[in-house]
Amino acid sequence: MAQTWFITGVNSGFGRHLTEQLLERGDRVAGTVRQAGSVKDLEEKHGERFWVGHLDVTDTAAVREVVDRAFTELGRIDVVVNNAGYGLFGAAEELTDEQITHILDTNLVGSIQVARAALPHLRAQRGGRIIQLSTYGGQATNPGASLYHASKWGIEGFMDSLAKEVAPFGIEVTIVEPGGARTEFRFDSLRTAEPMPEYDDTPAAMTRGAGDRSRPSLGDPAKMAARIIASAPQSPAPKRLVLGSDSYRFLRTALSERLADIEAQQHTAGQTDFAG
Repeated sequence: MAQTWFITGVNSGFGRHLTEQLLERGDRVAGTVRQAGSVKDLEEKHGERFWVGHLDVTDTAAVREVVDRAFTELGRIDVVVNNAGYGLFGAAEELTDEQITHILDTNLVGSIQVARAALPHLRAQRGGRIIQLSTYGGQATNPGASLYHASKWGIEGFMDSLAKEVAPFGIEVTIVEPGGARTEFRFDSLRTAEPMPEYDDTPAAMTRGAGDRSRPSLGDPAKMAARIIASAPQSPAPKRLVLGSDSYRFLRTALSERLADIEAQQHTAGQTDFAG
């Protein structure tokens, strides 16, 4: 049965792949873009089944207006996908205040506000799915990406909690954890700090070559998009959807190390409790 999806950032990357596959199979898509005309080819090809809204997710008032309008004009929306976002690399000291504020406003606050704007509608229709695009970097970390990780760890914490809040209304949440994928994320969407010579030859400098096109990523974005689409009707919803052998490897290592750190304190943690 055809469904209706709301997806932010449909002009490129996973948003574009999701939209193309959904429209080709006969679903409806309400997609948002920052630049008007960037999906004109899809509008011309799919007509009324492709609804387009202009949106910068850092504008909270616009988020509410666009989400409300999509639900009003399209009726029921089955799946809401938070896809809009970008990468920011550089040592914490190298980043500007403006860079820090903008990535948190986009990747963290923007996704939170899209979800909040959709919730009244999803509650009223007694169900739906929220899919949050994250990354293995929402659970694991690399030097030189501290603020990017902060945005992704933050949105994962929000979505983890939100899933428990909205379960009584039939709303389910999935966090997608992709590894590297052959999209334009590392090139067109990636932003970097102005390097400081003090960080040359330190671990933080490893991210300075992230935009090197001679080192292609492992992941096939079309296959990843297909897996995301296939997850939507699953019930119960997968809490996390791991995509890519690199993602699995990084996540397993990071979580195993964190668990080992905690388990080593099993017998000392309780020493700070009140006696008796």
